[in-house]
Amino acid sequence: MSPPPAPSAGGPAVARELLVGIDLGAGSLKTSIIRLDGTLAGEASAPVATHAPHPGWSEQDPHDWWAAICETVPRALAAAGADAGAVAAVSFSAGAHTQVLEDAQGRVIRPAILWNDQRSAAETALLRQQADARILEIGANRANPTWTLPQMLWLRRNEPEAFARVRRLYVAKDWLRAQLTGTWETDHIDAVGTLMADARTNTWSAELCGMIGWPMETLPPIVTPTTVVGEVTAEAARACGLRAGTPVVCGTSDTAAETYGAGMVREGLGVVKLATAATVSVLTPAARPDFTVINYPHVIPAHWYLIAATNSCASAHKWLRDTFFKRAGEDGTAVFDEMDRRAAAVAPGAEGLFFHPYLNGERSPHWDPLLRADFVGIGFNHGSGHFVRALYEGIAYSLKDCLLALRGQGLDFSTARLTGGGARSALWRQIVADVLDVEVELPAVADASFGAALIAGVGIGAYADARAAADVVTVVSRARPDAARAARYAQGHALYCEIQSALAPINHKIHAFVRGQ
Repeated sequence: MSPPPAPSAGGPAVARELLVGIDLGAGSLKTSIIRLDGTLAGEASAPVATHAPHPGWSEQDPHDWWAAICETVPRALAAAGADAGAVAAVSFSAGAHTQVLEDAQGRVIRPAILWNDQRSAAETALLRQQADARILEIGANRANPTWTLPQMLWLRRNEPEAFARVRRLYVAKDWLRAQLTGTWETDHIDAVGTLMADARTNTWSAELCGMIGWPMETLPPIVTPTTVVGEVTAEAARACGLRAGTPVVCGTSDTAAETYGAGMVREGLGVVKLATAATVSVLTPAARPDFTVINYPHVIPAHWYLIAATNSCASAHKWLRDTFFKRAGEDGTAVFDEMDRRAAAVAPGAEGLFFHPYLNGERSPHWDPLLRADFVGIGFNHGSGHFVRALYEGIAYSLKDCLLALRGQGLDFSTARLTGGGARSALWRQIVADVLDVEVELPAVADASFGAALIAGVGIGAYADARAAADVVTVVSRARPDAARAARYAQGHALYCEIQSALAPINHKIHAFVRGQ
């Protein structure tokens, strides 16, 4: 397949110079359209409802995802002032681990279990008890409720009829892409993210699948993220507004797309993601299987990236806003701005108010789904701004935990690119710089949909290779750590860790209390 023509220097845009990236997030779906030079041409988002029928559950209806694509693609094209004929290629990203299960007739069997669902805690404990080290050896990661493997064990034990009906397993972005192409495949990064693949060979693992009795024939072929897997069908084109015949590139998980889209293609540059969850990522030539971190292949061939992650970030920020700040009918963005102003008026350290962001358990470095959030040290001197600042600082402290976990693997960085909705706050960016004691940079455009669009371009040969495509990433803002604040926050982090250690056993007792045990 021949690549689209490059834009002429200083001249008008040529035909078919646009790339489309579609990302499914935890609460919304976003379509971004970029030019080959990396500038944003247009974008549109639509909300996607998440359902929690039981405590700790998190589910979505995949049909809502497709409806969001059919809504956002025409809006993004309109924002770009372009028609579908200008699109050279499209690709996808979505949360890893989230799966869609289809029966023999191609019908979705049940709602998709999301990556942040915690229902499989018991199954995780069972897998760890039976094969903890072996799972790590094969899959490069430790079982926890985030991963597809324990989630599907939960399905077998609790919904055996649904388990028996499965004929195809899709990872979320693959099901979405299949609505465009009618094809069935996944990329090797998302395959590793299921914990059902052999990370050493990028093939499905009969041993891992055998641990839960999963039928291998339900798993898709594995390709690279930049593989052209098909084209937009006429039926899909009529539904979503893309042009029939447009090349479709596989894509990958949201974190892989986002770190790539932020330009993390060299060692010494990290990426800190302030989204629904928060992650700290760093590039490495090889996987480093360990119980404290997450290993994924990278979009750059023959490279990996290590992640340490905290479960609640922008989701905690939104929870604080909606629970204590936002009144009915108010604009949510304006409320966030007011929260920022109040937090900025509070001194670093929030006058001794601490927050642990464990609203939905925690991953790095504790890997404990029973941990819960807290505000500690509340006094009459604390106003609303203190609680916002404590939340910003608490999440930054959790990111410091993540950074220390990566340093424990011999990995580090001197500069971090910030991504995610939380990165829009200049105050939060500065707090992250001070707590981590590293310089942070804000790319002009850096989210998973942007990374997916770049992947689309790599797939059709619009760029020399994946590294060259990342050269279009530009930085628009920098925040450097202040020595005095960094020293203050180092003291605060030590207290933060001490409080966490003291409260962890109490969190477990609270869990038993809630369950009536």
